[in-house]
Formats: sequence, C-alpha cells, structure tokens
Amino acid sequence: MLGLILTIVVVGALAGFVARLLIPGRQDLSVVATIAIGIVGSFVGGLLGYLLLGDDADAGLLQPSGVLGSIVGAVIVLLIWTATQRHHSSRRTASRI
Repeated sequence: MLGLILTIVVVGALAGFVARLLIPGRQDLSVVATIAIGIVGSFVGGLLGYLLLGDDADAGLLQPSGVLGSIVGAVIVLLIWTATQRHHSSRRTASRI
C-alpha cells in the first residue's frame, strides 16, 4: 500500500512539474499544489484513456494512468486552474474599482 501511494505521488509530481513547464505564463502554485494537480491529472488522463480507448474496463473508470496520460491530464487540469484563477482575479480587481 505504501508503495502505491509513493508511486502516485512521484508520478503526480512528475506530471505536475512537466505540465507547468508546458503551460506558458506564471502559475502561483506551491510544490504541494503542483503535485496535487499532477495526481488529479493522472486520474483525468486515466479517465480520458478509458473513454477514448475503452481499455481496462475491469479496473473501473477512475484509475491512475501511465506517465504520458498523467501529463496530458495535468496539462488539462492546469489550464482549467489558470483559467478560473484569471476569472476570479479579474472579478476582484473590478470590485475594487
């Protein structure tokens, strides 16, 4: 069990850091938030892989995917995160005026 958790954290960290390198602009994220985005991205990548390829039906819909799927999922999650942060920051700026 400990090995599985450690693997999820390491793959999540790798996926999160690569996603931050691929997305232009500044992201105000801590190391823990980057790892969390990578872990969530891993599950998003696994879900997309399942929906597109239909493999691993016995393992269920939400599953850790491979490293490449994790990176793709982390990029998607990071794009959504940065879009929502820009939207919230523009609202705060407009309310101060």
